[in-house]
Amino acid sequence: MREITLHLLDLAENSVSAGAQTVQIAVCEDLIADRLTASVEDNGRGMDPETVKKVTDPFYTSRTTRKVGLGIPLLKGAAEECNGGLTISSKPGEGTRVEVSFQHSHIDRMPLGNLSSTFLGLTVAHPEVHWIFRYTARNVGAEETFEFDDQPVKETLEDVPLSHPDVLAYLRETLEDGLRETKQALTPVL
Repeated sequence: MREITLHLLDLAENSVSAGAQTVQIAVCEDLIADRLTASVEDNGRGMDPETVKKVTDPFYTSRTTRKVGLGIPLLKGAAEECNGGLTISSKPGEGTRVEVSFQHSHIDRMPLGNLSSTFLGLTVAHPEVHWIFRYTARNVGAEETFEFDDQPVKETLEDVPLSHPDVLAYLRETLEDGLRETKQALTPVL
């Protein structure tokens, strides 16, 4: 995968497959600490300690449709190549949290990708899941956070589907504007 958002999408789909009712995705670009961190946390089935150890093995997968699971091992390898790492914490019946970090300025760090499209796609594809997205940007003298929680939108819409063209336009605009405004904190003040 060429972008971090594609890995986040893969992790989020794993959360949905694990029966999660709530999934939180957080991304932080911290130019002060020179770190880019991202996490996906869910309240799905969770995993026992043995399964957590196996998840980073490319020849292990819980899926029955294929014999390898490359998503997490590739992400772990990419993070480690960029002075970062990947941690997984999980408890059966409570959920899973996967966190990855990269040196932000590392020349080999893959691009972040399109957060707004990723968040929008997940929200519309899985309306049964409660999605919470958080993006934080830190720079000298500036820190901004944008958070999007889909629950208030769903409650307001009642029976109107998230895939309705007007709803899609609203969600896209909300996500793009919020992320763009927050990302401005990364621009140095002259």
